[in-house]
Amino acid sequence: MQVTLDISPAINGKAGLGRYAASLAAALAAERPGAVRLFANQTSSAREVPELAGLPIRTVRAGYKPWRMGVYAAQIAHVPFNRWVGPCDLFHATEHLLVPVHGAPSVLTIHDLIFELFPEHHKGLNKAYLTRALPLFARRAQHVITVSEQSKADIMRLYGVPEARISVIYEAAAPHFKPQPPEAVAGVRARYALPERYLVTLGTIEPRKNLPRLVEALAALRANHPDLALVVIGAEGWLTGGFFEALARFGQQDAVIRPGYVPDADLPAMLAGALAAAQPSLYEGFGLPVLEAMACGTPVACSSTSSLGEVAGEAALTFDPTDTGALVAALRALVEQPTLRAELRTRGLARAAQFSWARAASETWAVYEALARP
Repeated sequence: MQVTLDISPAINGKAGLGRYAASLAAALAAERPGAVRLFANQTSSAREVPELAGLPIRTVRAGYKPWRMGVYAAQIAHVPFNRWVGPCDLFHATEHLLVPVHGAPSVLTIHDLIFELFPEHHKGLNKAYLTRALPLFARRAQHVITVSEQSKADIMRLYGVPEARISVIYEAAAPHFKPQPPEAVAGVRARYALPERYLVTLGTIEPRKNLPRLVEALAALRANHPDLALVVIGAEGWLTGGFFEALARFGQQDAVIRPGYVPDADLPAMLAGALAAAQPSLYEGFGLPVLEAMACGTPVACSSTSSLGEVAGEAALTFDPTDTGALVAALRALVEQPTLRAELRTRGLARAAQFSWARAASETWAVYEALARP
């Protein structure tokens, strides 16, 4: 069986979606040599993905918005894109965009339905597109893969997709997320001018990441720990005004370090050098940064809601993300209690080890085989 994966989010640098596409494609290629081909729409921001070097790929070059509209229109009109995708026995779309391929079953990964649950946190045009297009894509796909039981429940409730057509397959931290030697941590600390004591949060700056509350919590902690800083790893996304307003309102402009996009090679040491990782998101479809921090031996405090509690299990301190006091209490415990940090480091490493891309690839291939059966 020849399977084609759409890895557009990986080569176009789309944060968590890109990490999912690249990691899954690489793991599938390792498990099934010669059976995996790649497809991508290359936008102006296209980049090399080293882990996918050597795999056969077909590409088109179109702007992101025209491509999305073209795919949607083609799905409505039942116009196949086979000439661009090439021959395949099965097509797997790894983001919320299902290219129409005729004569082969399609699998669609739906990471989350955040735009449905928190429409106020999305730009109007993007929300309008997804609201119309994603239910159609979910109906047209022969099978839906999602990354948490929380997202599965949302897809069934909001889109009416039968449970039999949905598989939950967990993501995992990439292999290079692991405890780091002191010299690697020191090198990253010097390269990015990081202080000795800092908290870290990882993800695109956008409203659902709940960063204004995290800034408020930092201000409360710095009353007793004035040397503490917060490192926000991630590019600016959309509707970022609340974050910058919080920096000014709580006077934390100098205490919040924003390195922006950080290359994958530097992320593990930046995570490992932190006192703790904080992920206070209002909602996540999976919350990969929680596992990435745990895999590096960094204690984690994260939201108890959506998929974050599901992924963290008993290996993190969890809190209600709408309760600033609870967020402050969790972070204060990690900052002030070395024994607790050590305990969560051990639990976190064990928890992260329960997830692997090899397992995800095996479970995904089983979905492919089930669809390929006559």
